[in-house]
Amino acid sequence: MRNYKKIHFIRAATLTALFCCLTISLLAQEPPGIQEFGDATRMVKSQYHALTATASILGAIFGLVGGLRVYNNWQSGKHHIDAQVMGWLGAFIFLQLIAVIIGGIYGI
Repeated sequence: MRNYKKIHFIRAATLTALFCCLTISLLAQEPPGIQEFGDATRMVKSQYHALTATASILGAIFGLVGGLRVYNNWQSGKHHIDAQVMGWLGAFIFLQLIAVIIGGIYGI
């Protein structure tokens, strides 16, 4: 029985030492995902100007189409166009502000 206790103690001490070594090596590493977040931020920063131009162009196109649609409805005698004007104006303003929001999030 005495030999069994000694073997059990050696196994427990070895497993404890192995667990401590693995835990220390895991704690010494960089947290997972930090490098990926940095890569994503760099990608967005490199494409920021293209995103800004795209949002501005889409806003201008939607604004022109909305203006033409409202003008057409006004000329055809439909004078209840308040909801249409507000919808198209809201879309235009949203697309113009998206560039500012993206810049604020990524610090550009």
